[in-house]
This record gives sequence, C-alpha cells and structure tokens, in this order.
Amino acid sequence: MSGGWLAVAGLGPGADNLVTPEVSAVLAEATDIVGYIPYVARVAARPGLTLHPSDNRVELDRARAALDMAAAGGRVVVVSSGDPGVFAMASALFEALEGQPEPAFDIRILPGITAMLAASAALGAPLGHDFCAINLSDNLKPWPLIERRLRLAAQADFAMAFYNPRSKSRPEGFARALEILRQECGPERLISFARAVSTPDQSLSTVTLAEARPDMADMRTIVILGNSATRRVGAWVYTPRSVP
Repeated sequence: MSGGWLAVAGLGPGADNLVTPEVSAVLAEATDIVGYIPYVARVAARPGLTLHPSDNRVELDRARAALDMAAAGGRVVVVSSGDPGVFAMASALFEALEGQPEPAFDIRILPGITAMLAASAALGAPLGHDFCAINLSDNLKPWPLIERRLRLAAQADFAMAFYNPRSKSRPEGFARALEILRQECGPERLISFARAVSTPDQSLSTVTLAEARPDMADMRTIVILGNSATRRVGAWVYTPRSVP
C-alpha cells in the first residue's frame, strides 16, 4: 500500500445532513476510520474499510495509532463529533506529533459544525455578540482553573457555551458551576439547555439561573448562558449585536 494520508474530520452535531460534503468525500476514500466508539459507529461499514473504535480516554494512543496507519500507506480518517478542533481530536493529533520528525504523508483537518453553533441556531442567536466556550470537564484541567475562568468570563459579561456539563462520575461540578454563575450574574440571567441537537431526540429549554437545576444537563447537552442583554423574542433567545 502506498500514498497514505491522514484526515481529522468533524462529523457535525448528529444529523447526517449536517456532515459537510468535504468530510463525506474523504470518508468515502478512507481505508481506516479511527475514533471514539460512538463516533466511529456513525460511519457506515463497507468493503475495504476497517473501523477502529476505542474508548474516550485514550486520545493520544488513538492519534499515534492513526499516524502509524497513515505512515504504512493507509488512508486514515480520525473522526470527532462537531468540529475536530473544538475540544476534540485535532489537538491530540498535534500533541502526538510534537517533537517527532515531520511526517512524509499529507495531514488535513476538516472542519465540522460544532455543537455549540448548532445549539445556538436551534435556540435563535444567543451567541450573537462576544462569547466564549468552556469545557466543564475536569479530566484535563483542575477545577480551580474552571472556576476562575467562569468567574472572569461572567465578570466580562461574555455569553458562554458549556461543553460536557454533567457526567455520572462528577455530577457535582455543574451544580458548583451554576452557583458560581448565580453569584456573578444574578438570578435572572437566561440560560438555555440544548440536548441531542439536530437528532430526533433534540430538546430545548430556556430558564433563568434561579430556575436552573443540575439535572437539566447531561453529557449530550450544550448549555448556553446569555450575557446581560440576552432576551427572549417569542420562542427564540437572542443576544443583541451591539452594546449601548
């Protein structure tokens, strides 16, 4: 086998029609698909294609394996949900490459629609002004750093999109985050919960921070906190583009 290459591709938030044509084309050319188990399961099996699913906490091992396959001549696609550069596998790939000789094969990062943007669109336009994205998982960073970033972002009046808000192994983290946000933003700030966006299981809700409960979120939920100007227009939520 010769002519290997490696692509890191974003599969979008869930719906097949939100996978970009560029990503669909590279999946059709691939000999190997590498990724977290539920993401690999989104790629249809076919003759000539080998699927390599793996667990969620082996990102560096997964990246190294993909690099080895491409070096051996494979046409390898590492799949992520959403966009591969947002809390996903593109960063892990470059971490695996750091300090290594430059590969002799082509590497491409193929963007996808990330969950926070799909959630924002489903809700209206809550990210219509300055915003930030914060991963609430403390697997790769300590909780005090998460808390500091929450407080500083709230004090700067950013809208915020939260990834990985509440897992079964650490349900207390999101409760602490909500308490910090109430302290910094007040009880009337709007907060939205967008679960399983773009899939048949999609559910959307918007409440105030006073009404928000930790059990409104799980690992399939994107949580979006508005800024001080965020408001409702009928069923929609939006943040104005300008500041008075």
